[in-house]
Amino acid sequence: MKFKLLLAFSFWALLAAVSCNKDDITFDAPSQALRFSADTVFCDTVYHQVRSETYVVKVYNNEDKDILIPRVNLESGAASLYRINVDGKPGYDFKDVPLRKKDSLYIFVEIAPEASGPEAIAEDKIVFTSGAGQQHVTLFSVVQDAEFFIQTPTNPNLITTNTTWNNTKAKIIYGDLTINPNIALNIEKGTKVYFHKNSGMKVSSGAALNINGTQDEQVILRGDRNDLDHDTLPKNWNSIRMAANSTLNMNNTRLFGGTRGLEMKQTNATIKNSFIHTFFEYGIYAVGSTVNASNLVMNNCGLSCIGIFRGGNHSYTHATIANYSKTMGSLDRNGIFATNEWKNDSGQTEQGALQQLSLKNSIVYSDRDNSVHFEQTPGQQFEFLIQNCLIKYSTTSEAGFPFNHINVVQSIRNEDPQFVNYFMAKMNLRVKTTSPARGKGNVTVAGTVPFDIVNVSRTTNPTLGAYQ
Repeated sequence: MKFKLLLAFSFWALLAAVSCNKDDITFDAPSQALRFSADTVFCDTVYHQVRSETYVVKVYNNEDKDILIPRVNLESGAASLYRINVDGKPGYDFKDVPLRKKDSLYIFVEIAPEASGPEAIAEDKIVFTSGAGQQHVTLFSVVQDAEFFIQTPTNPNLITTNTTWNNTKAKIIYGDLTINPNIALNIEKGTKVYFHKNSGMKVSSGAALNINGTQDEQVILRGDRNDLDHDTLPKNWNSIRMAANSTLNMNNTRLFGGTRGLEMKQTNATIKNSFIHTFFEYGIYAVGSTVNASNLVMNNCGLSCIGIFRGGNHSYTHATIANYSKTMGSLDRNGIFATNEWKNDSGQTEQGALQQLSLKNSIVYSDRDNSVHFEQTPGQQFEFLIQNCLIKYSTTSEAGFPFNHINVVQSIRNEDPQFVNYFMAKMNLRVKTTSPARGKGNVTVAGTVPFDIVNVSRTTNPTLGAYQ
């Protein structure tokens, strides 16, 4: 018993000694400059009255002593659009911030601005003042005014009259936005459409989606997370679902970052001068549809850039269809997949004739053995033409057709197209001057699409793909 009492007394005495020593730490004024994890924080694009993601700046004390930073503050003070949290405390002005030797502290940054127009720049500084001098970290963001379309149990989120969207406000969609039957939605140049997680658009039977971008003012459709890493990640939103007898006209558009891009069933689609990339399943998923595309650039789709099911009628002219991905390396990653069959929502298999799949003056390439994969159902029509194309093709058994087929005309197999940069962070699918695609296009075919995706003439010595 005495031993236990002695042990307990020793424990409490030791605890008291440690507690007393805790307050004996002394903090000195900084004598060296602080070090930061970043000298500028880009908060990407934020929307009117919508709080941004939280960003982090780490502040390092490289000195061999504990210091007190006399002042840390937002340069614009309480009027700043930004808010900061310094080592767990929110505010905009902090005095005598302690920082242990060889240690760091966190500053969290966010912005929830009031938009003053279609698009503006929000800038401020976190200022660090001490005897060692004044330092700062710049805060920078693009602020957009926005219009919200929010589906709730009491709001089905419908477009019920012919409607035009312009670029005065970004469009933010929560849940599904549905275009009613026989209604047209026109999206004008420069408009930005953002989809929240698990959100999408539905185009009903008889309805039309007309996307009218220009080369200088493209229409953007993407997820609503604007931090840089989400530019190269899929599954940030769902898809644009187009019902039977709906119509799509898409020009100068960038569509990226979802599960499926264009999900079409018996749809009539015309696509020009557009980029479709970074989808977890398909960039274009077409069931029994008619698709005419030219100057189309695609990349980074988990199952296939283009999936053609239950036949249909398809034409792709001067397309660059690549499929390279680090994030989806375990998936099929075809360039084009085409079949006569399709499983409907009830799990039943439906069949349809592939009346035509025309691929002209195009590149279809990837890091897989075959970039084109056909699965013909015996007895079903399956017509295709591959003319003046550069194709990744290694084995007949996997591709589903022999490269010496009568409908494979003047085409090149397995020669690296030499893209400038096919990785998503850069994604420059122009080809180098030494590319085997240079000057290999059919002049008559090029005459049907006389200018490339950046408006360069290709009427002489046409290069395969979307870029001259």
